[in-house]
Amino acid sequence: MKVLQINSVIDFGSTGRICRDLYDFLEANGHECVIAYGRGKSTPGYKTIKIGSKIDQAFHGVYSRLFDRHGFASRQATGQLIKEIEKFDPDIIHLHNIHGYYLNVEILFNYLSTKDTPIIWLLHDQWSISGHSAYFELTNNGEIPSELLNREDLKEYPKSIFVSNFEKNLKDKEKLFTSVQNMTIVTPSNWLGSIVKKSFLNKYPIVTIYNGVDIDVFTVDSKNNDYIRKQWNAEKKTVILGVAAIWDSRKGLKDFIKLNQMLSSADYQIVLVGIDEKTKNKLPKEIITIERTNSVEELKDIYNASDIFVNPTYFDNFPTVNIEALACGTPVITYDTGGSGESINGNTGTIVDQGNFDMLLNAIEKWGGKVPAVKKSCRRRVLEKFNKQKNYKQYLNLYNERLNLKGKVNC
Repeated sequence: MKVLQINSVIDFGSTGRICRDLYDFLEANGHECVIAYGRGKSTPGYKTIKIGSKIDQAFHGVYSRLFDRHGFASRQATGQLIKEIEKFDPDIIHLHNIHGYYLNVEILFNYLSTKDTPIIWLLHDQWSISGHSAYFELTNNGEIPSELLNREDLKEYPKSIFVSNFEKNLKDKEKLFTSVQNMTIVTPSNWLGSIVKKSFLNKYPIVTIYNGVDIDVFTVDSKNNDYIRKQWNAEKKTVILGVAAIWDSRKGLKDFIKLNQMLSSADYQIVLVGIDEKTKNKLPKEIITIERTNSVEELKDIYNASDIFVNPTYFDNFPTVNIEALACGTPVITYDTGGSGESINGNTGTIVDQGNFDMLLNAIEKWGGKVPAVKKSCRRRVLEKFNKQKNYKQYLNLYNERLNLKGKVNC
C-alpha cells in the first residue's frame, strides 16, 4: 500500500510527530509512505515532498492578514504538489493540517474531487469547519458559528488585520470539502467528533482514533530524576510541569504566571518547556524555562522528574502532551477544554473548570508527591488506551476498509 500524508510540518510539534510515527508504523508493516509538508525542515530517514518556499509562505501570510483568505494563496506550490501526487500515485491520501500558509485548498480539493483515491482526513483542530479560527466556541444554541461573533477572533491564528471574510470562507470550505467522493473524517477526541457531526462534513463517515505515544520511549524511568531536580533546585519541592510547542494565551501561559504568584516558592516549582527567549523575558524569574526540544529522551526525563503535569489550555482538541506525561507516570491536571479531559480518569488526574484557581490549587494539593500507585495507574491508562502501535493499527484497518469499499483487495 502506498500512503501519502500531507501536513504543515514534519520536524516539530505534535502533528509532525504523529506524521513521523504513522510513517514508521506503515513502513515497519511493509507499506510505502511519503510525507508532503510545507514549513520547517525535513527529517533524515523519511521520504518527503517539500511544498512551496519560505517566500511563498511569507506571501501567503501577508495575503491572509490583509484579506482573511487563509488557505487560498500558494497556487503555484499547490500545483507542484499535485504533480508530485500524480507521480507517486498513492493508494491512500491522509490529510492532516492543510492550513499553515502553505496550501491552496481550492486547487487541492478541485483536484481531489476528480479522483477516487480514498482520503482519510485527521482533524487536529476546527479550522476545516470554521470561517476563520482554528478553534472556536459553539453558540449559545450549541451550534457552529455561521458568522463572526467577535472581531477579537480576527487576532487569533490565522490573523487578519483589517477585514473579515468569515462567511465567504465558510461557504467556500463547505463547497470544496464536500466535493470529494471517498473521504473519511478522523477525530482524535470524541469531543471534536461531536462538533464535526454538527457541520457540513457530517456527510462523511466520522470516527474517533485517539492519538498514541511510543510506550517504549515514554516510560517510567527515575534514573535521572535526582540530577534534574537538583539542576532545578527543587529536590524537596513539588514540581509542576507545563509543555507546549508554542506558548500563548490559548495554552494558558497567563494562568501559569498567576499560579506562580499563588504558590509558595519554598514548596513548589513551576517548569515550562517550549519557551522562546522573547517569552522568557516576560515571565517571573521564579519560573524555570526550557526551550522547545524535539528530543523525546529529554522530554521523557523532564516528565519523570516532575510531580504533576498541568495543562491550563483554553482551546484544544486532544493534547498529546497529556498522554506523554501519563506514560511517564505523571498525573495530569487539565482544564475542561475540548477533548483534553478524555486522556484521564479519576485515578490519573483531575479535570478543573477553566480559570478556576480554587479547583486548580486543590487538585495540585491532591496530586502533589507522586506515589508508586499513581505512577502505575497513569502508566496503565496509556497502555490500555493510548499505545500508538494499537492506535495506528486502527488507521491501517481503516485504510484497508476504504480500499475494499473502492473495490481493491487489501494491500
